[in-house]
Amino acid sequence: MDLQTFAARQRIYKQGDPSGRGYVVVSGAVRVTTIDEDRQEVLVEQPGVGGFFGFASMLDGIPHQTDAIAAEETICVEVDRDDILVLIRQKPHAGLDLLTATARQLHAAHELVRGRSARNPNEVIEEETTLGQRLADSVARFGGSWAFIILFALVLSVYTVINIGLGKNAWDPYPFILLNLFLSMLAAIQAPVIMMSQNRQDQKDRLRGELDFDVNRRAESEIQGLAEKLHLLGHQIADVEDLIRGDPCAFRGTTPRVPDANHAIWRMV
Repeated sequence: MDLQTFAARQRIYKQGDPSGRGYVVVSGAVRVTTIDEDRQEVLVEQPGVGGFFGFASMLDGIPHQTDAIAAEETICVEVDRDDILVLIRQKPHAGLDLLTATARQLHAAHELVRGRSARNPNEVIEEETTLGQRLADSVARFGGSWAFIILFALVLSVYTVINIGLGKNAWDPYPFILLNLFLSMLAAIQAPVIMMSQNRQDQKDRLRGELDFDVNRRAESEIQGLAEKLHLLGHQIADVEDLIRGDPCAFRGTTPRVPDANHAIWRMV
C-alpha cells in the first residue's frame, strides 16, 4: 500500500473516474460530494482521520459516483481490491470491521436522503387523513357552499308552503315548532363538524409550515456552501495576485521561476 499526500483543495478523484483504488485517511480531512438533479453540490460525507472513501466504487468495479477533494493537507493510504483480499485472508475479523464501517456510511446516506427529500404537503396530508376527517371536511365544504344555501332555502320554502296550504291538517302548523326542532338539531350537529374541519385545517397549516422550514433549511445550507466556495475562490485569486507581485521578472518578458503548475497563469499575464 502507498501513502499519498494531497494539498488543501486538491482533487483526489472526480465523478466518472475509474475506481481502481480506495483511500483511508491518515491525517487531514476530505470532502466527498456529488451533484443532485438540481445541479446543486451535496456533501455526502467528510471522512477524517481513520475514515475511508472510494471503497464502494472500488469494490463494485464501477466508476466513481462522487467527487473527493482534500479539505486540508491530507495524507491517505491508497488500497486496491487485492490489498483488501490479503487483509481479509490474514485477519478475517477485519472484514467485519469493514462491513460495520460501510453500514455506518449507508445509514448516513439514508439520513442525507431523508433530510433532502421535499415531499408534497398535500400528499402527506392525504396519507394521514382518516375516514372521519375526510367526512368532516366534506360536510364543512358542502355547508359553506352556495349549493347548500340554495338547497336549504328551497327545502324551507317547500316545507312552509305545504304546511300553510294544508291549514288545520298540517303536521307542523305555524309557527313551525317541529321545523325549529329540526333546525336546532342540524345546527347542533353541524357546529362540531365544522370545528373538526377547522382543526384539520390547523394541522394542515402546521404541516405545511414544517415542510417549508425543511426547504428553507436546505436552501440556507446550499447558500452557505456557495458562500464558502466564493470565499475559497477569493483566497485562490489572492494567492495568484501575491505570486504575481512577488516576482519582479513577471512583467519584463523573462520566464519566471515558478512551479510548472503555474506556468499557464504566467503566460496569460
